[in-house]
Amino acid sequence: MSQSEFQSDFPRSNRGWRASLASVLLGASVATTGAYIAWNPSSPLRQQAQAQLPPTTSVTPVQNTQNVPIRDPNFITGVVKDVGPAVVRIDASRTVRASAPQGFDDPMFRQFFGGRIPQQPSQRVQRGVGSGFIVSQDGRIITNAHVVAGSDTVEVLLKDGRRLQGRVVGADPVTDIAVVKVEANNLPTVKLSNSDQIQPGEWAIAIGNPLGLDNTVTAGIISATGRSSNDVGIPDKRIDFIQTDAAINPGNSGGPLLNDRGEVIGVNTAIRADAQGIGFAIPINMVQRISEELVSKGTVQHAYLGVQMVTLTPEVRQDINSDPNSGLQVNEEQGVLVVRVVPNSPAARAGIRAGDVIRNVNGQNIAEANDLQNIVEQTSIGSDMQLQLRRDGQDVNLTVQPAALPASNADEQG
Repeated sequence: MSQSEFQSDFPRSNRGWRASLASVLLGASVATTGAYIAWNPSSPLRQQAQAQLPPTTSVTPVQNTQNVPIRDPNFITGVVKDVGPAVVRIDASRTVRASAPQGFDDPMFRQFFGGRIPQQPSQRVQRGVGSGFIVSQDGRIITNAHVVAGSDTVEVLLKDGRRLQGRVVGADPVTDIAVVKVEANNLPTVKLSNSDQIQPGEWAIAIGNPLGLDNTVTAGIISATGRSSNDVGIPDKRIDFIQTDAAINPGNSGGPLLNDRGEVIGVNTAIRADAQGIGFAIPINMVQRISEELVSKGTVQHAYLGVQMVTLTPEVRQDINSDPNSGLQVNEEQGVLVVRVVPNSPAARAGIRAGDVIRNVNGQNIAEANDLQNIVEQTSIGSDMQLQLRRDGQDVNLTVQPAALPASNADEQG
């Protein structure tokens, strides 16, 4: 403390000094009186004080009835020990057939170059590394569809060092989920959570094999839920993603995203190349539904309308109306704008047109393209969907029956 600070703590006038002294003296007199009463039991003052006290009552100690758990600072270590043995590395290989560059098969080319034409290999093997996790003791494994897509062989490496040959039971490119089976028993398994209950701010732990670095653990929080495939940048998928800042890199694909109790809440699947600290996982509730259908049927059927659509905002409306090549003039300010209708699709057969603005489906108001996509995904193939839309300033009601999504139209939004 400097001299000026030290001096400022003292009274600056005799009056203040005297007041301070009076306070000290008053305190001393009270303390002295109290000491006298306590020292002399027969004093009149003590007897008078006792007469004024309320009757003595028993005091019950206050107990903690909330039972608030104390967080173990090493809880992530415990999660990794419990779940780590059930997380696997998946090595997939596929044969890619290559052809000579266009024109090299031309006889004139060969006559000119003779035997100096470079010989292109007829085929080559591509290898990829991903992650997965075991959900049954008899060897059922969940991973991403893109990890095993087109693979000729799948090899599964367990944390204990065992290498097992895997067989792809089924893969669904629309939701990017695949099921792999290995022949083994008594394997370690994970526990699954309810992804509908997770909230932003909760813990998120990722285990996988990023960049071939086996058994890598990263941690963070749930940054957001319900991120649409358009938000993530992969509009051909029909997923509401979990967003996390737990580090996810190539090779993490197919691995589990866990909560603080070591339960799987999602399957790590995507990152944004233009950002850091942003990764995405498929909610485990959707994964369970898709994987069960893959096991029972080998494939998954998705309902399909045959439209490309966009959420209508004032900015979108202005961009479309000011673009002479759009071929559309939009008068509505909100809803889901149909940008294109696939020929011979259910939407085309029902009379839906480009430029229509869908406002209500089956009595449910919709404001975003993702809302319509989710409704279509949950609708049974062949069942009726009642659409209310705006066309040229008029209300139009249509009935459309979704069909099964053709493989060639997997990039359509609805």
